[in-house]
Amino acid sequence: MAENVVSLRILGIDPGSRITGFGIIEISKRQAKFITCGCIKMQASRLPERLQEIYTGVSELIENYQPEHLAIEQVFMSRNADSALKLGQARGVAIVAGTQHALDVHEYAPNQIKQAVVGQGHAEKQQVQHMVKILLNLPTIPLTDAADALAVALCHAHIQGHAR
Repeated sequence: MAENVVSLRILGIDPGSRITGFGIIEISKRQAKFITCGCIKMQASRLPERLQEIYTGVSELIENYQPEHLAIEQVFMSRNADSALKLGQARGVAIVAGTQHALDVHEYAPNQIKQAVVGQGHAEKQQVQHMVKILLNLPTIPLTDAADALAVALCHAHIQGHAR
């Protein structure tokens, strides 16, 4: 008798008002498989148009790759309140794109993501990139924003108990 293999596709988002990283993984038999990753690089100079670019880019990813879950990094308060507000708006637009496509949306704190992927909540960016490469058996280290997005997706899979 054939075993029913249920897979789950997760879209991880590392939001930014200039560059939004994305990473898509698929979990099957508790193993994470790399699907794609990259960056949505905003072309517009004004924030409203950049937010539209994020919405459109995330919507296209959802339509093309059909994930069931969207995992996104929570806002962390930086020294620059204006940057934090723009980051929050970028997050909001990505979340709306996910909910408009009926995705199950989950949010994770930066230290929670690093803990799940590296084993240390205050890991450096290079450590996250390295562990993402190893965990997904990638030939090269992904760009920072894409690696961070893949780390968000891996964190979700780990916390939800879908992956080892």
